[in-house]
Amino acid sequence: MSEATEGALRERVGEMRRRIAVLRNEVGKAVLGQRDLVDQLLLAVVAGGHVLLEGLPGLGKTLLVKSLARSLGLAFSRIQFTPDLMPADITGTRVIEERQGERAFRFQPGPIFTNLLLADEINRATPKTQSALLEAMQEYSVTVGTTTHRLRQPFSVVATQNPIELEGTYPLPEAQLDRFLFKLEVTLPGEDDLVAVLEATTGDQHPELTAVLTGEELVELQQTARQILCGEHLVRYVAALVRASHPTADADPTTRRLVRFGASPRAGQAIILAGKARALLDGRPCVAKEDLLAVMLPAVRHRVVLSFEAEAEGTGIAELLAGWQVRAERHG
Repeated sequence: MSEATEGALRERVGEMRRRIAVLRNEVGKAVLGQRDLVDQLLLAVVAGGHVLLEGLPGLGKTLLVKSLARSLGLAFSRIQFTPDLMPADITGTRVIEERQGERAFRFQPGPIFTNLLLADEINRATPKTQSALLEAMQEYSVTVGTTTHRLRQPFSVVATQNPIELEGTYPLPEAQLDRFLFKLEVTLPGEDDLVAVLEATTGDQHPELTAVLTGEELVELQQTARQILCGEHLVRYVAALVRASHPTADADPTTRRLVRFGASPRAGQAIILAGKARALLDGRPCVAKEDLLAVMLPAVRHRVVLSFEAEAEGTGIAELLAGWQVRAERHG
C-alpha cells in the first residue's frame, strides 16, 4: 500500500471512528448497563455479520436491537418465532391477483425483506421454520417457487433465544449456528447498573432516539472495515487456532477428549472480520493481535461441539480456547 493510499485510509478510519462514537452514545441512551454487549453487537453489524443473543427473558435483548435499528435509521422488522410459525411467514409467498379479468401470481414479500431483522426467540420455532433463514443469512436472497429475490442492503439478522434448559425450545442446527458471526451471552447487570435501569424504566421520562447514521453510511462502514489491514502472521495465527480446536490425531489430549467437532473455517473468517471491525471502531487502519483475542470467544463458542465428558465436567469453550491460543502461539 502506498503512503498516499495509507494516509487516505487513516483519514477515513478516523472519520468512521467519530461516527461510531456518536452511534454508541445514541444507543446508550436507551440501553443501560450493557456497554460491552452494545460494543460487541456494533462490532458484528459493522463486520456485516449476524448475531445470536442468548439470555433469560427480561434482560433487554429486544430493546437493544430496536434501539440499534432506530439509531441507524434502518428498516426494521420483528418476527416472533412460535411453534406454529411457517417458513412462508418469514420469506413471503405468492398470492393470486386479479387484474382486468385475468388472474396472475404476485409475490408478497415477508418481513425478512428489511435491513435489520429481529428473530425473537428463534429456538421456539421448529427446525423446518428455522431453516427458512439459512439462505437469506448466507446468500442475502430468498427463493420462493422458482424465483430468487434479492434482499435489501445492508441486511443483518439478530436472533434471540432463551437457554435450552427452558421447556418448549428447539436447539438450532449446527448449519444455522455457523451462519452467525457472534453468539453473545446476555447476563444480569451489576448492582449499580441494575439500579440505574430500575430508576430509568419506572419513571415518566423515556429517551427519544434519533437516527445518527443512514443505511448507506453503514454500508460504507462495512466496506471500510474490510479494507483494514491484517498481517499474514495474524492470519496464520487464526488458522492455527482453528485447526487446534479439532480433535485430530495430533491434537492435545484435552481437545481429543472434550471436543466432538472443532470450529469451521467460518470461525476464522469471523475472527478476522470482527478483528478488522474492532480496529476500525478504535480508529486504527491495521489489526492488532489484541483485536483478534477480544473477539475469539463470541466468534467460536457456538461453532464447537463439546463431548458429553466436557458437559459432565463443566468445562466450557473459554477454558479450551485458552489452550488453543497457546498451541497457536507455538505454531507461529
